[in-house]
Amino acid sequence: DAIPSADQIRVTTSLKSQRGSVWTKNKSIFEYWEVRVTFRVTGRGRIGADGLAIWFTEEQGLEGPVFGAADKWNGVGIFFDSFDNDGKKNNPGVIVVGNNGELLYDHQNDGSTQALASCQRDFRNKPYPVQVKITYYQKTLTVLINNGFTPDKEDYEFCAEVKDMVLPSQGYFGISAATGGLADDHDVLSFLTFQLTEPGKGVQTPDAEIPQKDKEKYQEEFEHFQQELDKKKEEFQKEHPDVQGQPGKLLFVAEDLFETASDRELRQIFEGQNRIHLEIKQLNRQLDMILDEQRRYVSAVTDEIAKRGAGFPGQQGQVSQQEIETVVKTQEEVIRQVNEIRNSVADTLKLITGAQHPGSAAVVYETTQHFNDIKEHLHVVKRDIEHLVQRNMPASEKSKCPDLPPFPSCLSTVHFFVFVAVQTVLFIGYIMYR
Repeated sequence: DAIPSADQIRVTTSLKSQRGSVWTKNKSIFEYWEVRVTFRVTGRGRIGADGLAIWFTEEQGLEGPVFGAADKWNGVGIFFDSFDNDGKKNNPGVIVVGNNGELLYDHQNDGSTQALASCQRDFRNKPYPVQVKITYYQKTLTVLINNGFTPDKEDYEFCAEVKDMVLPSQGYFGISAATGGLADDHDVLSFLTFQLTEPGKGVQTPDAEIPQKDKEKYQEEFEHFQQELDKKKEEFQKEHPDVQGQPGKLLFVAEDLFETASDRELRQIFEGQNRIHLEIKQLNRQLDMILDEQRRYVSAVTDEIAKRGAGFPGQQGQVSQQEIETVVKTQEEVIRQVNEIRNSVADTLKLITGAQHPGSAAVVYETTQHFNDIKEHLHVVKRDIEHLVQRNMPASEKSKCPDLPPFPSCLSTVHFFVFVAVQTVLFIGYIMYR
């Protein structure tokens, strides 16, 4: 299931039950060697499966159950195991397993019974590709790993070491991967092989390693590939005469069709800030309307109390001066608080308009909370005033409050908290996805 491309090989895609592998065509004749592998394992889940393996075996590994390659190999495999099969919570991890061609890999126990060395490293969903350096020198196998948090290619950490390890004198290098019920994308960006020699010993020249017959064959393949490439260039120029002689124009058009990760994040930030800006403007308008309604409400209630007191002088004494003063003070306090919130929202709106800042969401939340508190306070004041007016009326007359203009439709407390809960779930989901 491996898919090659110009800059990487996707050994397995993030689909269930996939297997893929890449192997060298010719055997390595190096007595001591070093390989440097750059790969990336990405998936949407919190955990992934199954993992990736780097091989040095006497024979090419065919498709099989061990991370996409065949079992009973003669050589060594360095396994990057993503899934915790044995439930010991020691995955993702790196495991070094040797085999003489007769052992079956203990997959259910994550190879713990056969591991020559191991270390626990999380190599999934890293900002940069993970780099591994594997060295075999004087019967000692060493594994170093770059954790993928830095682009520095030499920032390696020690992972595992196996001494007195005897490997085949010649073998094939390979890399394989597999998915199970869970799935990750396993991408290999580079696989570099180096020959290691002891100080003072001569190095065999590359020309002597390749027979003349093979060199002629490779040269012929290269010339054939070059001819095909030139032919495709000519066909493209005939089909697209407008970009002929403008090599940079096609690249520019291609770049416009795709959005980079930084451009996408920047666009999401600006879209979020624009939504916050609109919400605060809407809230400011609602506060202005509430302030006007509150002032009219206070004026209407005051006039109504004065009329009731003038129309029924015998019952005017039933309303104590203290109660009336309490109502007036409460109304003045409400107006003062609404004014403060209105000024705060106006300042926040100016701040966001001048310089957009990601932390403005907290200001919107706090301001909305104040708005809900004021709304509840208004309901309490309304009940108190209705009670006072009812006490001023005669028993034979049915109490009736003055008709007031309808309040504007506002966001209820229940709807607001449901909205906050949904936003919180979406935010956590996005963080987990990243």
